This record gives sequence, structure tokens and C-alpha cells, in this order.
Amino acid sequence: MRVDRRKALALLGLGAASSPRAANARDKVSFQHGVASGDPLQDRVLIWTRITPRGGPDTIRYNWRLDPVDRKGGGKRGSGVTGADRDFTVKVDVVNLEPGRAYQFQFDCEGVASPIGRTATLPDGAVKDVVLAACTCALYPNGYFNAYGAIARLPRVDAVIHLGDYIYEYGGPGSYGMDSPVANERPHDPGHECISLADYRRRHAQYKTDPQLQAAHARAPWICVWDDHETANDSWIGGAENHQPATEGDWNVRKAAAIKAYYEWMPIREPQGGGFAIYRSFDFGDVASLFMLETRLTARDHQLYPEQELPPQPTARDVAVWREKLDNPARKMMAPAQEAWLGREMAASVKSGVPWQVLGNQVVMARLFTPPVRRYMTPEAYQAVRAELPKPALERLRKLEQNAALGLPWGADMWDGYPADRQRLYALIEKARANMIVVSGDSHAFWANELWTAETGGKRVAVEFGTAGVTSPGPGEAYPQVPLGEAFAKYNREVLFNQQTAKGFMLLTLTPTVATGELIAVSSIKDKGYATRVLAAYRVTQSRDGMSGLKPLEGRSA
Repeated sequence: MRVDRRKALALLGLGAASSPRAANARDKVSFQHGVASGDPLQDRVLIWTRITPRGGPDTIRYNWRLDPVDRKGGGKRGSGVTGADRDFTVKVDVVNLEPGRAYQFQFDCEGVASPIGRTATLPDGAVKDVVLAACTCALYPNGYFNAYGAIARLPRVDAVIHLGDYIYEYGGPGSYGMDSPVANERPHDPGHECISLADYRRRHAQYKTDPQLQAAHARAPWICVWDDHETANDSWIGGAENHQPATEGDWNVRKAAAIKAYYEWMPIREPQGGGFAIYRSFDFGDVASLFMLETRLTARDHQLYPEQELPPQPTARDVAVWREKLDNPARKMMAPAQEAWLGREMAASVKSGVPWQVLGNQVVMARLFTPPVRRYMTPEAYQAVRAELPKPALERLRKLEQNAALGLPWGADMWDGYPADRQRLYALIEKARANMIVVSGDSHAFWANELWTAETGGKRVAVEFGTAGVTSPGPGEAYPQVPLGEAFAKYNREVLFNQQTAKGFMLLTLTPTVATGELIAVSSIKDKGYATRVLAAYRVTQSRDGMSGLKPLEGRSA
């Protein structure tokens, strides 16, 4: 069989491939999109690839193999058929495996072999520690996927948690990210906004040609959820901010097309019977239980954006009326079925003696009041910034200060936009007596937060680590001289650390008694050469009374 040797070895650092050679132009198929694995359990794992045909029939037969890295037997073999009905993607749920075992896997078709991937089943029983990488928000034209490359080169990672915005739906000249210095090299394909099934398939295909993303997928199993951009910006159950029915058709049709492409192109185990309920759980031995939420397409109510709900110059009464609507107990992010599931799963995890419960969550959960940044600058520095800013950024700064003066939350699309549902979630955590660590994406910023049951007083119910985007621009980039992250941390009780311009990922290391979160930044997304560094690291410890708050660690480096 023939394989692109350089690709296979570069992705995994394997030097023992069995005499493969590159596919050539005469071959009927090729593997242009790498390999991936996902949703590992104790006895099974999904393996994925996409076969690119060069013309020919509508269906293709393929073979797959999965072998233990220790070469002590227990490998699996199989074959199947894929075709145009699923865009020639392949997804195999390999079952009857042994827990806590590392494997390598590969596909072949028409005499051509895919790159080799590494994966593993989840451990069962006693475990020394667990290492998880969390990432989010990869805007293709805005920069190189260096964070994915850094994840692929980690000395150890047991699983990669992707918290959504794996793709973006935008496209065309002037669209989001197209002002980047590397955008001409990395324009969106298709070159227009994704609406149809064919559009979303092409966008997923483009992303999976990226070599650093391929390397990260080949490095370890992924556990994924979607956020909004896999369909359209700020999606909810009945629509999206970036969906206009008059020109883009029925939302349910677009949503179904986007999610069909997602299921085809992602290493995720699909819900039985179909649909959008991708909430599910994973047990990492006796150390941690991971619960992945779905907060977009199954229940979320429409966002109450203050810029739409309030007049241009709102009064205190206007804000009070808006807050009453926001606090309506009927407003929700999750359906009752998901809330009940989460309550049962957390209680079962705690009852079994697992010390850590981890929540894979799309949007930031902490209470985030818009900070009055002017308060944290000298008058001279503030005026100098205002004098240098272009008009669009100056208007954003003016709006920020207005929102701070009104006491408005940072984002209505975050959990701050659904406070009653957040309180219901906190009640579930308290009832289960869970030691909850929330990992969050979406915001294009790094966060270290402590979550409390009340705005003042109350009880600390969880801690939260938010990861910055892989490439998506941070809010602080509009006015980089403004200390926005510092202002967030000083102004908000729940925020211990915030950085609003960096790109990177979060690394979570769990032992039976200690959890360590490292916020790791890449030095550049505009240059293919880069370095990594730990911007901040925090530790949480266990005791008989529960979990501690976040304790900063000094001197960490990536």
C-alpha cells in the first residue's frame, strides 16, 4: 500500500511505518483530510477519515485497522463502504476494546493508505492522573492554527476537548477575519457564507486540510461539542443572529444541513435516533468525570441583547425592565431533560467516589459585569488612547463605558443572559455535592474564575477556566492599550485572571487531590514560527470540606 510517508511520520513522530510510499496521480483515491478519533469510552472509540475520490463510482469500499501500541495483541480489523451520501467520510465505532489502552489506527482504500493516528480507550479503576487540553474558536483566515500544532506536540495529552466554533460560517471579501495579514493565503472556501449542505461540507473539508489541525487530531482522541458558528452566529433553538429567513431560507433547513455536515466530518458519536442532543459523559478512571453540554440547538431561548432591547440612551428604569425580562425563570439554555440527565450523572459520579467533576461548556459561566476601564488608567493614558483610536474602535470604547455605567453584563449570549437557568445549574451542582471544574470557550479570551451562587455573599459552587481562541480575534484587540483584562479581574468578584488578546489553549491536569489549569498562549498566529508560554496557572485542592478556591502558581512555563 502507498502512503504519504512524510505526512504520516510528521503527524505522529513514528519512525516504524512499513515501507509506505506517497500516493500518485494515477491512484483512484487519496486521503487529503487526515485521520481523527473521538468519544473514547472504556471499551470503544470512534475512528474517522475522509476518502477523496478522483471520479469513479458513488460508493467506495475501504478497510481499517486498529492495533495496540504495545503490540501485545488485541487489534481489530474491518471494512465498510462510504459514498456521496455522506461526502465520502468514514466513521467507525470500534468496540470490544480493553480499557486504558493506547492504539494506533489507519485506513486503506484502492491500495492507498491513510496517515496513521493514535488514540486510546478511557481507563477503568485507579488512575494516577489525567491530562486534558481544551480549545475553541478557530477562524481560518485570521491566522495559522499554531495552537493546534502546540497541542499535537504536548508530551502528554489524554484527550482534546473542543468547546465549539470548530468552523466559522462566514465567507467572502470583507467578512470576519479577512482583514488579517494572512487572509489572502487562507481565504474561506467556499468564498461566501455557508448556507447549504454543500457549503458546510466544503468548509469542514477546508479546515481538515490544515496540517496542524490534522496533527492534533492524529495525536489523541477528541471530545467535541458545537457552539454557534458550526451553524450561524449566536444560534438558538429558533434562529440565529446571522440568519436572515427572508434571504437565507428556513432556519430549520439550514440547521439540519449544518449539523449533517458536522456529524459527517467530526469524530463524534451521534445521538440515537438523530437530533441535536449531544450532551454526554466520559469517566477517566477514578479521577474525573467529564460532562459535555449542548446549549445552542435543543432549548436555548432568544438572546435579549441590550443594544436591541434598550433605547440608545437608556434610563435606570429601562435597564430595570430589561433585567426583569432577563431574570424570567422560563428563559433557558438547557431543556429539562438535559438538566435531569446532568443531575443524575453528577450524583452518580460523586457517589462512586470520583473526586472531580468537569463540565465541558460552550460559553463563559461567571458573572461578568462590564468594567469601567477608565477607572484603571490615568487620565493622561486614557486620553492618549482615545486620541489614537480609529472611529470604529472609539465607538466600541464609548459603548463599553456606557454599558459599565449602566451595570450591564459583558455578554447576553453567555450564561449572564440566562441567569435563572444558571441558578438551576448551580442548584444541581450543590445537590450532588460535586467538585465542579467548568471549562468554557466562545469568548476569545482566557479566564480563571470562581463561581458563586449569589452576586454578593452566597457560596462558591465551582471554578472555571476559559480558553482563548485558536485564532479568533479577542475583544481587547480593538483597543490593545486599554487594560481590559486587568479591569475585568479588578472589577468582578468572580474573575481572578483575564487576558483579552492572546491565542492558545488550556491544559487541565487532574490527580485525585489536585487540579491544575494552565492558560497557554502561542506567541503568534501570523507567523508559522511560534513559541508557547503559560500566561497563568491555578491550582484547586481537595479536602474533606470540598474543593478550595483557585490558588495561583508562579513560575510555570510551557
